[in-house]
Amino acid sequence: MTSNGTPAGTAEPPEIDTSVAHAARVYDYLLGGRANFKVDREVAERVYAAFPGGIDGVRADVRAHRAALGRVVRYLVRDAGITQFLDIGTGIPKENNVHEVAQRDAPDARIVYVDKDPIVLAHAHKLLRGTKQGATSYVYGDLHEPGPIMREAANTLDFSKPAAVMLFGILHFFSDADDPRGLIGQLTAPLTPGSYLAISHLASDVHADEMSETFKGLSARMAENVTLRSHDEVAALFSGLELVEPGVVQAAQWRPDAGAAAITSQVWVGVGRKAG
Repeated sequence: MTSNGTPAGTAEPPEIDTSVAHAARVYDYLLGGRANFKVDREVAERVYAAFPGGIDGVRADVRAHRAALGRVVRYLVRDAGITQFLDIGTGIPKENNVHEVAQRDAPDARIVYVDKDPIVLAHAHKLLRGTKQGATSYVYGDLHEPGPIMREAANTLDFSKPAAVMLFGILHFFSDADDPRGLIGQLTAPLTPGSYLAISHLASDVHADEMSETFKGLSARMAENVTLRSHDEVAALFSGLELVEPGVVQAAQWRPDAGAAAITSQVWVGVGRKAG
């Protein structure tokens, strides 16, 4: 973490607003966490009534998404040999955070967490409890400005060696006008060949009507707006990278553990490799 909790060129973190629901706190509530407020719980209960399966359905999907994150990190460590991670849009700490999963197999793994939500910053100390051999740090940063993020992350990560950029559950808060492909390009351009990009993104083409209704309601009540994208639109975010098998698939279908229950997920997940 930087000395004042902010990367160069950014303002101090804003005060925590408890009058408007925030995505990280709603997600925390859906996972059974306690770092949320009444407004977050009320919005989740009201809006997710339109989600396939209601509130129980979204909780199952959130768990599937979280499990997919763990499988992606394990793949990157065990199969791809990655020991450096830049996790942007970290969210409120849970069990099996990126550093915990990575450092089980690679105790010397180094992880930089990035988020702009002040409540995430308030809980960031939980993300800094890594192994003695490795390193974890936190950057208060905004993906709209990749440059400061990459400069600050370079204090912990060595970008002359392969690294993985994790964009789990963040790009659906970026409209097409925000140019997510351009932002991704700024993140991946400095990476050496053999590096990876992992993305999860809410789907527009799975239970399309219910998803549209749900997230129109959420966008009207949360501080953040949500842009759903189709399978092909998410796959296009990996332009210039080699997609790892099985490609862009529903979260529960990305390299599932043996015997795992098959569920329909409203989240697309994919991993791409930067070729040499």
